[in-house]
Amino acid sequence: MMHHENYAESESYVMSSNKTIFEHLSARLTLQVLTDRTWSRGRNTLTVARAALDGGATIIQLRDKVASTRLLVEEGLALRELTRQYDALLLVNDRVDVAWAIDADGVHLGHDDMPLPLARCLLGPERILGVSAGNLAEAMIGVEGQADYISVGPIYSTQAKSDAGSAIGTQLISELVARSSIPVIAIGGITAENVAPIIRAGACGVAVITAIVGAVDIAQAARTMLTAIRDVR
Repeated sequence: MMHHENYAESESYVMSSNKTIFEHLSARLTLQVLTDRTWSRGRNTLTVARAALDGGATIIQLRDKVASTRLLVEEGLALRELTRQYDALLLVNDRVDVAWAIDADGVHLGHDDMPLPLARCLLGPERILGVSAGNLAEAMIGVEGQADYISVGPIYSTQAKSDAGSAIGTQLISELVARSSIPVIAIGGITAENVAPIIRAGACGVAVITAIVGAVDIAQAARTMLTAIRDVR
């Protein structure tokens, strides 16, 4: 049996280790761009992703609710090669199986997707597990379920995600940052013009669809967003 003193030391080490891991990940969560055919002005996924990466996106999330598994894997493999060229991360929305098949860096799950403990079991400890949260209860499920980051939103009203719900503002970001060291990002109606309050509330980055994917000049839109974020920091 482990002595209490040793257990306390072990727990302290784990907490310190987690904090270090979280801090390293936070630096890479600055700008996550989600793919979306509806808003991409007819441009294909690879074209959109390359332009976003040219503009400084730090993560590409492959998100397609209607594509076949075969198409997701084909696009995912192409994105995997592309993101490695840019030293960016690649996440897959919802599909743990696709994430494994393309050797993605991780997966992003909503609260109606696969239970977090099972997802973590399948992903293993090395891959990133991101979780959406629209309220404190959902966020704490993510924290307790070994998520690596929490995506809070929708911060502002958005038409990009039909199931997003009503805008919740930045209060939940502040609450989570006060309660936990887990990285927090924001999603939902975010533009370069309204991102400042999100970063001031404690978010380490944002996830964006329309403001970048739907822009005429995707690379410039990404650069503008990054500049707006860094101006607050």
